[in-house]
Amino acid sequence: MDGSEPDAYGRIAYRGLIAWPERLQREAPLLQRVLAGAPSLRVLDLGCGSGEHTRFLTALGFEVTGVDASASQLSAALEVDPQGRYVRAELTALTERLEAGQGAAICVGNTLPHLCEAAEVRAFFSGLARCLAPGAPFLLQLLNYDRILDRGERTFPVVLRPGEADGGDTVFLRLMTHHGGGRLTFTPANFRYRPGTGTPLELVAAHDVALRGWRRTEVEALLGEAGFVVLESLGTMTGEAWSPTSSDLVFVARRT
Repeated sequence: MDGSEPDAYGRIAYRGLIAWPERLQREAPLLQRVLAGAPSLRVLDLGCGSGEHTRFLTALGFEVTGVDASASQLSAALEVDPQGRYVRAELTALTERLEAGQGAAICVGNTLPHLCEAAEVRAFFSGLARCLAPGAPFLLQLLNYDRILDRGERTFPVVLRPGEADGGDTVFLRLMTHHGGGRLTFTPANFRYRPGTGTPLELVAAHDVALRGWRRTEVEALLGEAGFVVLESLGTMTGEAWSPTSSDLVFVARRT
């Protein structure tokens, strides 16, 4: 995404759709274990969104830089954390905006599938390798597209978040359309739910996003090409081993 394109991620307030305290508590042991081996405290949070992981790791004592291509997401991060360090950059052009010698990187929240071509993933991984110090760990998490593609899954569980008494609850619906070859149209939609009114379910915002469902073997091969060694393949951010039916695909890798 460049400055000439509309920022689709400004349409939906993603920060309010996730139970962040509970999620960070679940993920904390793995994050701390992986980052404990970092050669320095300088950490990149790639695809940081509204900055929840950036702030969490900063509170643990790391020197975190949040990186995202979405101006609206970075604006939301800075609104909560005006003193935080955030950089607007495409994943495929990290070396243009970031210093070398970073001690570690995380990329969580299904960010990678926004890169739809192998050349883009190669540019991301190779650029990241140049930004990291030798031996730096890299934690990568995306959905388990082996399962999603093999089963033809088209939706995720509905998220229902309580709202203000007069504003109604928030319903978050996520749909997928498969186009073959791992290519997907992802459609997140945000509804206002007010039962008993004239409009009990009202669409607030929705948009289409082109995604690529990367399989485990594809991602592992591209990491290897860029100079990363995969140390672990996990199925969740709580540390379970990966299987074809896992919810996620999580790689713990190291820059050689």
